[in-house]
Amino acid sequence: MDEDTWWLLLGFGGQALFMGRFVLQWFASERRQRSVIPVSFWYLSIAGALVLLVYALHRHDPVFTAGQGLGVAIYLRNLHLIRAERARARA
Repeated sequence: MDEDTWWLLLGFGGQALFMGRFVLQWFASERRQRSVIPVSFWYLSIAGALVLLVYALHRHDPVFTAGQGLGVAIYLRNLHLIRAERARARA
């Protein structure tokens, strides 16, 4: 496999992770019969965004890089807020 093919597969893999978060959210919402965002949504968001960020950096795409970089920060912040809320609930 040549290098270009490897990078394309990496990019598509990141996109699959990123898309998987919506499928996960859809299934979780259907199961509960209301709109929910499971914590695993944020982990898939981070995984997909990091893979896509690496791909964007390789492509030297500043727009794609900025978008994915900001996304990672937002997803990490959401996980922090969830952990803090759970800690308050246990106290």
